Amino acid sequence: MIEETVAEEPESASFSRSASLSPSAPLSVPEAVRTRRSIRHYLPDPLPPEQLTELLSLTLEAPSSWNVQARSVVAVSDQEGRDGLVRATGGQPHPGEAPVTLVFVAASRAWREDLGDIYERARDNGAWNEQFAAGFSQASLDFHKDLEARGLLREYAVKDAVIAATYAMLAAASMGLASSPMNGWDEAEVKKVIGIEDRDDLHIALLLPVGRAAEERRHPGRRPLARHAFDGRYGRAYPSPPGGLPDRAGHASGTVDTIPSR
Repeated sequence: MIEETVAEEPESASFSRSASLSPSAPLSVPEAVRTRRSIRHYLPDPLPPEQLTELLSLTLEAPSSWNVQARSVVAVSDQEGRDGLVRATGGQPHPGEAPVTLVFVAASRAWREDLGDIYERARDNGAWNEQFAAGFSQASLDFHKDLEARGLLREYAVKDAVIAATYAMLAAASMGLASSPMNGWDEAEVKKVIGIEDRDDLHIALLLPVGRAAEERRHPGRRPLARHAFDGRYGRAYPSPPGGLPDRAGHASGTVDTIPSR
């Protein structure tokens, strides 16, 4: 069964239509974290090519295990592809309405490929010397062989792809773009849409529709910090700073956080 598991509010939740909900200036990282919401309805405006390129570039700045970069992003913007993603997600509206949906692909056998270009770039950037690169290469190989023996290659690659998706959400928010991470889809159908149905080494990690919001959603709130943040041991309450903790939206208690309209 296909189920959307990441939506923050039901479709009937209070929201308002808006011609533009984009900030006039880039948001800081804390602002992007606190103001982004999961948006289900989008304006049809296409993303300018240079903006999409910058979004993809920032997305792929995300760290990855052993710098193998075992994740890729497919930007689906053509009508046929968007319609296919709507079907693959059980008829949910956002992949069809958003001008582009980013499909995050995890490559569980990327570590077996020639990674020489990665090591060369690291040396050229002054990040690694020859000795470190040689030792790193062997250690990475041994690490992945151990993962393979334990059946964990897919899990590790998917983790890397989801980290990249988080970068994409925050980068999009900083640009005034809305997004909605989707964890409910038929993997075989998504793979058909992006042309990898015959690849058992490639796995779908996440779908992320991106575009300009056609609705404004209120922050549904988060549980108090003490409920999910612990000190050293699970269940040990994290100590409160002098003067108490701010509310989870970063504002005074009682205020409502929405997508900025500035």
